[in-house]
Amino acid sequence: MSLTMDKVLQQARPVLPVLVVDDAELAVDLAHALHAGGIHVLEVTLRTARALDALAAIRKALPELLVGAGTLIHTEQFLEARDAGAQFTVSPGCTARLAAAAEDCGLPYLPGVMTPSEVLLALEYGYRSLKLFPANGTTSVKMLKSFKGPFTGIRFCPTGGVTPDNLPSFLRLPNVACVGGTWIAPDNLIRARAWDQITQLAAEACALGKDLEVRE
Repeated sequence: MSLTMDKVLQQARPVLPVLVVDDAELAVDLAHALHAGGIHVLEVTLRTARALDALAAIRKALPELLVGAGTLIHTEQFLEARDAGAQFTVSPGCTARLAAAAEDCGLPYLPGVMTPSEVLLALEYGYRSLKLFPANGTTSVKMLKSFKGPFTGIRFCPTGGVTPDNLPSFLRLPNVACVGGTWIAPDNLIRARAWDQITQLAAEACALGKDLEVRE
């Protein structure tokens, strides 16, 4: 069965860690720490010179994880990500050229949106799983509530501004599949090799997600 973006987000729930990795040698230990905390899907952002090396290393060491490439803002990055082993791709926005590159790449794609017009543009390209970016706390929660009516069947992954404090507000929304977050693996803990703390942050987020599911 082929992988779709909807399936990726389902497996990621409640949280898709958004990773910024400067040191590829730490990437595998970081992925192990997150996996130990219950994480099954990761996004390695292409914001550093070693990001593709980090992604490839994680894919080789932990084939049981779904690993995607994020912050794709240039068309050539899609094939570079696929060649490095990425299983899905993510952008902070959506343009005609990026959509075409994603189609040529053949991997599931999560384009970013912020306004109703951007949602409509993504829909024209056939995307029904979208990244809401940036997700500005209460304002974005209200926006997603208002999106539920006109955009039936669209699933969102809010990213950029999600914290443990507002995580429940997002996850309670029926049109939110999961959230993206950097707080689970912050730069200071990665540099300190504080793997136990990262595992704990991941476990807390996953436990909160499960608790919300039970209550609902």
